[in-house]
Amino acid sequence: MTHLLHLDASGRTNSFSRRLGAAFLADWRAAHPDGVHTYRDLVADPVPPVDEDRVHLATQSSVHGVRDIEAMDRMVAGAPGLAGSWAITRPLVEQLLAADVLLLGVPMYNFTVPAAFKAWIDRVTLPWLPLKGKTAVVLSARGGAYGPGTPREQYDFHEPYLRAYFSVLGLDDVTFVHTELTHATVMPFLARFREQHEVSQAAALDAVRALATRVRAETPS
Repeated sequence: MTHLLHLDASGRTNSFSRRLGAAFLADWRAAHPDGVHTYRDLVADPVPPVDEDRVHLATQSSVHGVRDIEAMDRMVAGAPGLAGSWAITRPLVEQLLAADVLLLGVPMYNFTVPAAFKAWIDRVTLPWLPLKGKTAVVLSARGGAYGPGTPREQYDFHEPYLRAYFSVLGLDDVTFVHTELTHATVMPFLARFREQHEVSQAAALDAVRALATRVRAETPS
């Protein structure tokens, strides 16, 4: 049985990244009728940003050589001041560890990821967190064009950042699907790129539907 953790981080309820996620989910459910789907809207239900207690929690986990949730529980039991932060963090870590496929709706905001998604990353990431063997599908929407060979390629701090982040945690099976030039639908000075946007959007929808039927059907060992 495959377990899909699905996160949305767009500030718009009808955003392009959310539409891609909905298309993926529909085909994934058809391909994996017994699969488990865990969903969180990081805008409607935001993760609390990192504070001093959360930083201390990560530091102490390294000091004590923690390697799993049970060891974290034992450490926190001996440090009551960390209990509140761990109570917030633990369910998020459990969700992440339980999933074998991550479906991440993460649009580009100001050349990088939205604050809502960064808050989740900062909250859930711990020095011992293992992501090896998982699969991630990142669905993004970009107001302009940032692909290879475009004038703004160098301003893409979204995909390189996420690839680096996942790689450090052992997750190398990451696929990005981008819808580009979304601002062409609303900004008059970009209207001439509307056809290119529509081509990009159609290609992205085709890509996510194909991916939904190909992601692994069993949790990696």
